[in-house]
Amino acid sequence: MPWKVKTMMESRRELVELALVAGSNMSELCRRFGVARKTAYKWLRRYRAVGVSGLEDQSRRPKSSPHRTSAAVEDQVVQLRTAHRAWGGRKLRRRLLDWGVAQVPSASTITEILRRRGLLSEAVGSHAFQRFERERPNELWQMDFKGHFGLSAGGRCHPLTVLDDHSRYALVLQACGNEQGATVQEQLRQAFRSYGLPQAMLMDNGSPWGDDRESPWTPLTVWLLRLGVQVVHGRPYHPQTQGKEERFHRTLLAEVLQGRVFRDLRECQTRFDEWRVIYNHERPHEALDLAVPGSRYEVSWRSYPEQLPEVEFSPTDVIRKVQSAGWFSFHGQEWKISKAFRGERVGVRPTGQDGLWEVWFGRQCLGQIDERAEAETRRVVRRPQGEFEVPSGGGTDSVRCAHSVRSSPIQ
Repeated sequence: MPWKVKTMMESRRELVELALVAGSNMSELCRRFGVARKTAYKWLRRYRAVGVSGLEDQSRRPKSSPHRTSAAVEDQVVQLRTAHRAWGGRKLRRRLLDWGVAQVPSASTITEILRRRGLLSEAVGSHAFQRFERERPNELWQMDFKGHFGLSAGGRCHPLTVLDDHSRYALVLQACGNEQGATVQEQLRQAFRSYGLPQAMLMDNGSPWGDDRESPWTPLTVWLLRLGVQVVHGRPYHPQTQGKEERFHRTLLAEVLQGRVFRDLRECQTRFDEWRVIYNHERPHEALDLAVPGSRYEVSWRSYPEQLPEVEFSPTDVIRKVQSAGWFSFHGQEWKISKAFRGERVGVRPTGQDGLWEVWFGRQCLGQIDERAEAETRRVVRRPQGEFEVPSGGGTDSVRCAHSVRSSPIQ
């Protein structure tokens, strides 16, 4: 037969019953039951006062809590959390301070309130990383499509997002029906009219702003170059190059898309417009020391020209026109560049090395051609993407050549 295991209440009751027996030795009883004399006398007093119920564990909660968060403040925390279900204690506290709420509790206390009210999500693991950002607004905009999703009325939504690198200000959040170049161009045109032109734009290598590693130019990126906006493509298979866009997409998913079904693009856009105001002007941003992006952004001094300006070249450039097949002639050879430049002019600029030339289009170096190479192997090696720089003064000579132009005779 197995041994009977006593419960804690049974042990305590047995101890006090034995202690009440005339002539009992309290010290010996405490030694045998493994409790302190002070504890044994405490149970004995409670047992005499109220009986067996006095042996139960009592709450250690203080009778009064003068520093306890008021119910009104707790309700404000819950209300704000309900409206912004992805915000944590730090963001909620900062927003309450912005509202001028009196006696705002600490971030840890707000987190405990969320836990007590059953509003705390499972913690997501974080990884330490180093942040880089441009020194001023409009030095660099990042652009990408968020993963598309289906609509209940049919079709799919392709969210187009454009973010200012310095301030994290969301310049574009558009519910698009496709990812075509004309669609993106129209949205950028509206953004340029509102915010002006950036110095450069960073994007990945996919359509509609990328073609392939040898010739990453499309009609959309050529249009940007015509506007004097430098084009930067991220390293292939390195999404962290656009880390701010990736992080923005995670926030968009958590605070807008997750768990929701949208009927059509109009409904998507209505929600996007509402949330973009919150993101830019209300939501504290961890990377900005809990400031809002709107406090760090200012519009560009470069206005959008309704008519495309003429492409300017350096006095040392040899001007050549790109033919319909995407090639141009130079020193008796035909050099392949990209069909996206057909009808445009490019400038071939000497480098100081015999036979080595750079190909420029306005403020952007497109690549190099090397006349010293053998005809059957003549091609230009692209420079590493990391060598791209955005000039602080706007001059062309301070821009390193980021993309090379593949050269080969037309077959």
